[in-house]
Amino acid sequence: MKKVRSLFLSDIHLGTRACQADRLLAFLKEYDAEYLYLVGDIIDLWAMKRGLYWPKEHNTIVQKILRKARHDTKVIFVPGNHDEGIRRYIGMSFGAVDVVSEHIHVTVNGKKMLIIHGDEYDQVTTYHRWISHLGDLTYTLLVHMNRILSVIRRKLRVSGHWSLADYAKRNVLKAVAFIGDFEKAAVKGASLRKMDGVICGHIHTPVMKVVDGLDYINCGDWVDNCTAVIEECDGSLHLIRTTPEYELMTIFNTPTNGQLSLQKI
Repeated sequence: MKKVRSLFLSDIHLGTRACQADRLLAFLKEYDAEYLYLVGDIIDLWAMKRGLYWPKEHNTIVQKILRKARHDTKVIFVPGNHDEGIRRYIGMSFGAVDVVSEHIHVTVNGKKMLIIHGDEYDQVTTYHRWISHLGDLTYTLLVHMNRILSVIRRKLRVSGHWSLADYAKRNVLKAVAFIGDFEKAAVKGASLRKMDGVICGHIHTPVMKVVDGLDYINCGDWVDNCTAVIEECDGSLHLIRTTPEYELMTIFNTPTNGQLSLQKI
């Protein structure tokens, strides 16, 4: 088990069939952290209202996080829009897990990073909730279709990660514009708070880059991309992807110019 200073996980969506719990469990077995940040949409209460789904793997994830909290890991939970029901408990602690609306994390090298889920910068979620729910159902459908395509790609021995949902987001003009607006809004919010950057989730688009002079880091998700952010003991930040074969890949290093860096670790 590798010792790191911090782990940042967002958009796990426990309680849904789309959650890739096995890959997350494999990831959690690899790292021991001083801080563990749960950056929203950890439990999908929206989906659970439509029908209860809670396999043993999801329970194992919860138990593993609580076990870490009882030992040497400081666990901080920032609820998102899918688990917004937990926001009524902000300021409280459950099983040594602190529930907060946001948090300021200071890296080893002194950078002040604003930790938020990010839905407050999503105009659709904030002002048009019915569209947000419709988009959630559409995204879930794309993710299930992508699983079928992934099986076909593996049988054909096509290597590399490819996501139908991610492709749609990156290539539909309105989706691309939305992502850009979201990134700029999140960075502006961090700038107004005199932060050096922001670490968030919400839009399921993992990336590390500099936006308007600040570090913008999105953790991604455990539905489609299976990504997380880690802070090494020297303060460097990495965006990590877990492959279907449970290999860990660094896809971005500490933000500089947003250039892709891919390597097996």
